Amino acid sequence: MSPEPALLRRASFAALVALIAAALLWLTLRALLPGGVSLWEWLILLGVAGTTPWAALSAANSLVGLVILLTAKDPPAAVLPALGRARPGHPESVTAIAVCLRNEDMGAVLPPLGRLLDALEEASAGDRFRLWLLSDTQDSALAQAEAAAIGAFTVARDGRATPVHYRRRLDNTGFKAGNVMQFLDEHVTDETFFLTLDADSVMSAAAVLRLVAVMEVSPNLAICQQLIVGRPATAAFPRLFQFGMRAGMRAWATGQAWWQLDAGPYWGHNAILRVAPFREHAKLEALPDGSRILSHDMVESVRVQAAGWAVRCLPAEDGSMEANPPAMPEFLKRDERWGAGNMQYFHLLRLPNFTALGRLQLVQAILLFAGAPLYVLMLLAAALNGLTGGGAGTPMGALALAIFAHWLCYFAPKLAGYAQALIQRDVATTYGGRRVFAHGALAELAFMQGFEPLSTVNKAIFLLLLPFGARTGWAPQNRADRGVAWGDAIRLLWPHTLIGVALTLGYALVSLPALLLALPFTLGMILAVPLCVLSADPAISAWLRERKIAVTPEELIA
Repeated sequence: MSPEPALLRRASFAALVALIAAALLWLTLRALLPGGVSLWEWLILLGVAGTTPWAALSAANSLVGLVILLTAKDPPAAVLPALGRARPGHPESVTAIAVCLRNEDMGAVLPPLGRLLDALEEASAGDRFRLWLLSDTQDSALAQAEAAAIGAFTVARDGRATPVHYRRRLDNTGFKAGNVMQFLDEHVTDETFFLTLDADSVMSAAAVLRLVAVMEVSPNLAICQQLIVGRPATAAFPRLFQFGMRAGMRAWATGQAWWQLDAGPYWGHNAILRVAPFREHAKLEALPDGSRILSHDMVESVRVQAAGWAVRCLPAEDGSMEANPPAMPEFLKRDERWGAGNMQYFHLLRLPNFTALGRLQLVQAILLFAGAPLYVLMLLAAALNGLTGGGAGTPMGALALAIFAHWLCYFAPKLAGYAQALIQRDVATTYGGRRVFAHGALAELAFMQGFEPLSTVNKAIFLLLLPFGARTGWAPQNRADRGVAWGDAIRLLWPHTLIGVALTLGYALVSLPALLLALPFTLGMILAVPLCVLSADPAISAWLRERKIAVTPEELIA
């Protein structure tokens, strides 16, 4: 797209974001200004000012995405024109399939890769791919088991069209980003592209060939990131979480791709990358304090954009999956890792040679987590304001409307995705029909209304402790379904529970209306422990599966 239409598109999107933000701020002021503004209300306004940019951006992305999803004949091609020119088939280029490993269960990792290679060979394209298993496993016993499993896998595929290679590093300098870059520097030869996969990634041959075809018709494209949906989950927690995440990402990514154009995201896996520009421009040096960049993918995207290369999102769901954390403790720990990584971006914003949109991407990643302490601040300030009589003149109806508007914007992506599926019968049919889909949407919204506040408190606690030494590295991840014991949940979530109880008591002492307005946000904190235990309970998980609640298309066709 030429610069003028692109500028107009981005300017119109910015105007939409500004309009939504102005509406949110106006509704808040309309509720807080009567009777004067107390000290606590100034703190509330500070929190609203800090969280409104993300809320407005979220709502704007969702609205634009929903319009495209409902009106475009082919929504992914509408935001990625190269898709219309691509002709998947036998690629001209060679592509490395790079799978990063660290203390993984190879019995879960290798079968999906075997199916992918088989399908590529059936499509007469196996000779254009090479599989590389890149290990950062440090435990010697696990490394031996890993090598044995991969050795058996390689022997079984001996003589097939797609060669299999295995390399294990003796140290994991730079974590996954260092693993990938070392592979590119030391092992890549004539490969033009490489496909990045995590150990839990599952991709179809059709999706892979489509990505290669898009790259081949787009000589200036450095990264093409496909949407990633959750693999069919048996446990209640990932089942409910990824049902809403999927709907939200479909609308969000479509809207974002419409205005970001060549300044798109990279999420670190289930994406295809052009070797030469990535190897030249995406090397990540240590930060000034000597630490390594944890959330590497967004920085790598910004680096190649700054060098003049394009990064695009392919907002299509089919053929691209990952496994989500099996229970709440793993999810919260993953969130902390992401939060620690995203907060490092503050150091990078000062560096030269980033584009304006590249800096905006880093700011968005910061806002995703930085809003958590502000939300907790608003809840605390509102309770103290009421207890000190500062909210006596607040019109409760106006306050309720302001709170609801912020809630709508926060949940706008998944609400847009749900609306699309319920409006378009063919989309709902892939989920088992509108009734089945609606049951899943309602169950997910109910669960996430409880979970989001306690997740927000968890982010806030972690970020507040981060400057004082709280750290979380890229530890091996538990990917197996498991129950959570009550004692373990209590040890993990007692601070969240106490915060919820204290806030609820504070609002109850103010007034019944104040309590009713607060309960949707504090009840999840109070119930943090039972939510953690029950969302991992095998019986509840089985009950959801039997009734097809939060079922996905892949589960129905399995």
